Amino acid sequence: MNVETNGDPKGNDREAGQEQVRNPGEDAFPMVGIGASAGGLEALEQFFATAPADGGIAYVVIQHLDPTREGMMPELLQRGTALPVVQVEDRTPVKKDHVYVIPPNKDMSLLHGVLHLLEPKAPRGQRLPIDYFLSSLALDQRERSIGVILSGMGSDGTLGLRAIKEQGGLVLVQEPSTAKCDSMPGSAIEAGLADIVAPAGELPARILAWLDRVPPGRESAEELQESSRSALEKAVILLREHSRHDFSHYKCNTLYRRIGRRMGIHQIDRIELYIRYLRDNSQELDLLFKELLIGVTSFFRDRPAWDRLREGILPKLLADHAPGSPLRAWVPGCSTGEEAFSLAMVMKTAAGAHPSAGHCPMQVFATDLDGDAVDRARTGHYPENIAADVPANHLNRFFMKEERGYRIRGEIREMVIFATQNLISDPPFTKLDILSCRNLLIYLDPEIQRKLIPLFHYSLNPGGILFLGSAETVGEFPSLFAPIDAKLRLYQCLEPKARYHPPEFPATFGKRVPDRVHALRNPKPGENLQSLAEAFVLRSYAPPSVLANDKGDILYINGRTGKFLEPAAGKANWNLFAMVRDGLRNELLGAFQKALRKEERILVRGLRPEGIGEGRAVDVGVERITEAGELEGLIMIAFHEVALPAEEKRRGRSAAASATQPQLEELRRELHEAREDARHTRESMQTAQEELLSANEELQSTNEEVQSANEELMTSKEEMQSLNEELQTVNAELQAKVEELSRASNDMKNLLDSTDIATLFLDDDLKVRRFTERATSIFKLIKGDLGRPITDLASRLCYPELEEDARGVLRSLLASEKAVSTEDGSWFTVRIMPYRTLDNRIDGVVITFSDITAAKQLEGRLRDQHADLEARVSRELKTKGDSDGT
Repeated sequence: MNVETNGDPKGNDREAGQEQVRNPGEDAFPMVGIGASAGGLEALEQFFATAPADGGIAYVVIQHLDPTREGMMPELLQRGTALPVVQVEDRTPVKKDHVYVIPPNKDMSLLHGVLHLLEPKAPRGQRLPIDYFLSSLALDQRERSIGVILSGMGSDGTLGLRAIKEQGGLVLVQEPSTAKCDSMPGSAIEAGLADIVAPAGELPARILAWLDRVPPGRESAEELQESSRSALEKAVILLREHSRHDFSHYKCNTLYRRIGRRMGIHQIDRIELYIRYLRDNSQELDLLFKELLIGVTSFFRDRPAWDRLREGILPKLLADHAPGSPLRAWVPGCSTGEEAFSLAMVMKTAAGAHPSAGHCPMQVFATDLDGDAVDRARTGHYPENIAADVPANHLNRFFMKEERGYRIRGEIREMVIFATQNLISDPPFTKLDILSCRNLLIYLDPEIQRKLIPLFHYSLNPGGILFLGSAETVGEFPSLFAPIDAKLRLYQCLEPKARYHPPEFPATFGKRVPDRVHALRNPKPGENLQSLAEAFVLRSYAPPSVLANDKGDILYINGRTGKFLEPAAGKANWNLFAMVRDGLRNELLGAFQKALRKEERILVRGLRPEGIGEGRAVDVGVERITEAGELEGLIMIAFHEVALPAEEKRRGRSAAASATQPQLEELRRELHEAREDARHTRESMQTAQEELLSANEELQSTNEEVQSANEELMTSKEEMQSLNEELQTVNAELQAKVEELSRASNDMKNLLDSTDIATLFLDDDLKVRRFTERATSIFKLIKGDLGRPITDLASRLCYPELEEDARGVLRSLLASEKAVSTEDGSWFTVRIMPYRTLDNRIDGVVITFSDITAAKQLEGRLRDQHADLEARVSRELKTKGDSDGT
């Protein structure tokens, strides 16, 4: 069963590790990391417009921001949400029902629920802040982590989502058709990481629904088996019927967590209902199958282990390797190929540093249960953010830059052969020098682990290297593997001991192999391979004989076979076709193949191998043993040395005697001409080959120059794209500010118009900055008068001291107020005040003209009435005085 994950050094103790993050109970709450870039402001506003203020969730927003500008994102987001929005400072503790925004020119990480700010390591244009934070969120919050990707350019965020997916968290992606820039959402969806795809405004509700339905995931394995074992077994049965793969050997809690995630996504709260949903929905079976494969990987995971492999282990392995024979490696559970290509790059680098291994052929077999992942691996194409995992020298040497990422170069791609394989039930690769199976065993139950470790030993050559994940060991098989570096999980394959029993292969490995191999290697008491073979030979044959399997590997030799077989030079090889002498090989191979197909004895007569005596020949008999028993299916080859018949000897001598001298001369001449023609042809071919090689070198040089120029252009394009994203973010912020200022300007205009007060705004030089419509009835103002001094404007006011009073206010900063008349008898209260900015700076004056004509007229009438009353009173008093005198 092939699964793969980046793994955590304590991947088997996830539940225990959660207590280190935050104390369980009321303080534990989910955290949502939101990544956005170009076009992200609109998506963020839509997201937070529907996010509840009391949902018990913390939100952290990461954007591509211009490092040279002060961030305005918090105040822009605050306008559309009731949640408090703050810009992060170093060591900010995360609180639920808050929104935290990354500041410009910083990377951000999460440790034990506290946000930490770090200086960016990568240069501007190559930073991946979303990946960086989401990866730390996954490690810190584990299955409580939630990742959201909104509108943006590039592929930043994809690697971070992989980390969240590995930890069992939730991944949500904005529907690409609703995003202004769909590159980031599209990258996450293409990588197969999205659990939920929906418009930005619908994502908060989907998060809350998932949190309401997802199981707590803290039950013990025993409790799990008691409460849900039947339902889990039904799910395994449905998966087996649908995919032909058996997941019953997965750890029970792994099955439960993965099924629980799917239940939460579909808002199903009972596993029995989910099983019914599985039966009615084949697409959900496909999705659950993908979920259980846990296809999460990356380049050069656990970098120190790869460094040790390249610098300390591979050089010794190459030095001891037989010249000319291929260096073979196998990566089961390869997922999308990162692990396999990492191994290929390390092997290539180590071989280049080893003089004798320069031309050593190398093969890496990479297999996985997930056919879609294998298909993606075959393309050799990866997103731009792999630059965070691949060393710069490897990235430049082994990758080609393309428009939407990197593609592995041909020299590495040709080394790796991908195939779909079930590790548990399909035959393994054999005669390997390296086997890298990392973070796969931790998901399988102990019984399968005990079977796979001996299987790995069977696949490796003695002295071969086993490379396991950081949470895996060889367990109870220390006699099969010796630790090279136990901390880095690097082991060396040992020679099997005398009582070693090879692994029992599944029945699907072959029709006859299991019983036969078991019988040959575990004979009945009192019997062994030699006695069984000799008994058969004595019954059927007298001549020298060889017993071999269907691959031609020799299992037993009877009699003196030196005239027919000889050991091949180099590393010991007991294959029949490698040892057979010239003159026998082709005919023996044909007879061997016929014997495998037919249940009858194949006899080849009159063969003359090298070293056979004059007048002698060899008859070879090949037969597949069909008798039921321990030897069934093996091949017996017998060599019969015979004398040539006298007639053939005489025919040969007479033919030689009858050949005349002229005929011999003619034959010699023709042979000489044929040799000359062959020599001229060979020279012509060599010349043409040299010309082709020269042309090929020129083309390669030109191609390298073009590739170099293309890589430079792609690098420049990436930097421009990153700058464009920053500019788009800044532009969105400025557009929001402009809209806000426009609304404020409209509010102010309507306010001033509603007061019906003439108002003039003058700058420090008493030039007109702004005026209200009512002011045109006092001053002869048009729009073209903006910027003209107040003294140049004609007015109805009888107020020659206006300029002097305005300058006095600028000097004293004290308001001035006067009642001033006009030429037509109107009156205005002229109030002059300093113009203060928000930062308390004087930037001109504001002059208001309040019409008090009606008040003045009323005042005049009152004055006239008062005078009239006074006159009447005085007249009455005078009249009264005169009367009293009389």
